[in-house]
Amino acid sequence: MSDLMDTIRPIAKKTDSKILMVVLDGVGGLPLTVNGDTELAAAQTPNLDALALESQLGEVELVGAGITPGSGPGHLSLFGYDPLRYVVGRGALSAVGIGVRLRAGDVAVRGNFASLGVGRIIADRRAGRPSDEKNAEIVARLRAAIPEIDGTPVEIYTESEHRFVVVFRSQGVDEAGQGLGANLSDVDPQVTGVPPLTAEAADPASARTAELVNAFVARAEAVLVDEPQVNGVLFRGYSDVPHFPSFADTYGLRAACIASYPMYRGLASLVGMDVLEVQGEEDALDGKVAALTAHWAEYDFFYFHVKKTDSAGEDGDFHAKAKKIELFDALLPQLRALNPDVLCIVGDHSTPSKLASHSWHPVPLLISSRYGRKDMAVRYTEEEAVKGSLGLRRGTDVMPLLMANALKLNKYGA
Repeated sequence: MSDLMDTIRPIAKKTDSKILMVVLDGVGGLPLTVNGDTELAAAQTPNLDALALESQLGEVELVGAGITPGSGPGHLSLFGYDPLRYVVGRGALSAVGIGVRLRAGDVAVRGNFASLGVGRIIADRRAGRPSDEKNAEIVARLRAAIPEIDGTPVEIYTESEHRFVVVFRSQGVDEAGQGLGANLSDVDPQVTGVPPLTAEAADPASARTAELVNAFVARAEAVLVDEPQVNGVLFRGYSDVPHFPSFADTYGLRAACIASYPMYRGLASLVGMDVLEVQGEEDALDGKVAALTAHWAEYDFFYFHVKKTDSAGEDGDFHAKAKKIELFDALLPQLRALNPDVLCIVGDHSTPSKLASHSWHPVPLLISSRYGRKDMAVRYTEEEAVKGSLGLRRGTDVMPLLMANALKLNKYGA
């Protein structure tokens, strides 16, 4: 099977130009009322507005029309990997992001701590977003109580807030080369007001994993029965060891990741980017700018991730999301002061606060370079992006556009 990456690889060329891709997580939104503003339009963004006036804008569908992307597929698409071909579960991304080494046959799964009410009804899928300290405390309790399940070693790791990672360690692969399978259904129904689901295997190799997952859920609830808020666990995103074509080999780029959350660091690591250390509190923008500045001379591609735009959208807080956009706008001059040859601002999916979840809506795309055509868009908003010269694009089109604007692609064909 061929894809756009196969076309790009032989025509990519090394130059001294620098590309900065800023991913405002979940930036796309919806108006709360008919003819109202989205969060982007409601935010006061003088720096983004000024940049939009001299840039090319458009819209991006990360997976396809009407398909709501998860963060993993959304980012893979932006990095040029067809998310329908390169599939990876959230568990592996989170595990690799926090430094866990996965072996053949292991299965990693992303977990949410949750609040369960009477009858195991889910009251809050994120348990009120507990502090990282509370997360570590709960993880320590579970580690002590569930070191293994029926002889299968179980490893439990803190991620952040309500997130944690569980790795079920395979005891080796069988004669057919199979360890634990990762093809099973989620425990997390991704809605409240219903009980957690039961994991069900979709193939024989995953039957054992489903048993382990369901046993873990039951034992965790028993351990946490005295907790007033963090008293349940929800699982989704099972994955075994993934393999991707090298980002560096495909594009000829020295690439660096600047992100705080383990999942995004893990994804960048899996495609071969160097993951830089960021000082300060989680998703501290000042720490990210400092890391970018300190390493500016060392790389020619930077992936710069901003998480809290998504978190506010998931919380259903329209004004908080607009405020997070404004905080990014305030630091934008520091990014521009580095004079990237190509500056891209985009989202990995939409997270309208009206829905309090990811959605299928296209995200606005901005590309600033010396080689853009005249554009009618005057702000970085969903409505203005529709007027832009880039049109509606697939997510996998973004990297070739950035490479072209950085003059890093030779001519294709004679």
